[in-house]
Amino acid sequence: MASLKEVKGRITSVTSTQQITRAMKMVAASKLRRAQDNITQMRPYAQKLSAILSNISATNDDASQNPFAKVRAVNRVLLIVITSDRGLCGAFNSNVIRATNVLMEENYPALVGRGDVHILSIGRKGYENFSRRGFTVLGDHTGAFTALSFAKVRLAAEEAMQAFLEGRYDRVDIVYNEFKNVATQILRREQFLPIQEIKKDEEAKNPTPGAAAGNAQRSAIQRTAAPQDDYIFEPSKERIFSELVPNTLKVQLYKAVLESNAAEHGARMTTMDKATDNAGELLKQLKLVYNRTRQAAITKEILEIVGGAEALAN
Repeated sequence: MASLKEVKGRITSVTSTQQITRAMKMVAASKLRRAQDNITQMRPYAQKLSAILSNISATNDDASQNPFAKVRAVNRVLLIVITSDRGLCGAFNSNVIRATNVLMEENYPALVGRGDVHILSIGRKGYENFSRRGFTVLGDHTGAFTALSFAKVRLAAEEAMQAFLEGRYDRVDIVYNEFKNVATQILRREQFLPIQEIKKDEEAKNPTPGAAAGNAQRSAIQRTAAPQDDYIFEPSKERIFSELVPNTLKVQLYKAVLESNAAEHGARMTTMDKATDNAGELLKQLKLVYNRTRQAAITKEILEIVGGAEALAN
């Protein structure tokens, strides 16, 4: 059994740890509020901008003129992995790294063997992990979450976009945690480049037998009334491709970083809350051990005194 001094030292240590975890939880809650407001305001704008970009890329005539929409044979891949700069956030970082490994094993096993899968890591944890494992890691964006801003994320987006335009990579994917609520983060694996066209509804692809005639009639009326994907562009489509498309891609990456930032603070808040509760449970057990040890020591001293008195009496 541990001595009273050792148990008391452990109680003091756990109490200090509990104070630290409680303070970290409060700090994470404060940062989460701001991060949640930022991503809530960004989502509608980014979604609408992505829809506009997909509509432009879906036009039949000029889709090939958009260099960011060109589909090539996949010989080299760049993965943009968004993690955090700091730990103490549970499985937040390990989940992103594990999802990246699964993505490489499922989709690009041959390219990984040839060393043709490279990493662009936003966040120190991902940068350290893939650098240690021998992957080619582009740039150093480990300080992006310090005073997070669009200007910092734009540099990473421009690096990936320029590499795609130069033909160094044929596909660019993003892996990150999407913020759902304080306790839940959703792992996302999205295609960044080339730009994907809008997916048609499954009902339109596979209409039910009863609706086939009605759909055919509506299609005939639509073809008579106006051609599909007949857009009027102002300014010219070339200017839209040269200005709107790059900005939309940067906003898309910035949204993913904001999602990851909010998810990180939510994960850290949840982790620190559990750590504080665990420290409280451990303190209860240590105090129980301390009281039992103290009572045992007192009982031992009383027995020694009684035994000594009996010896003197005899």
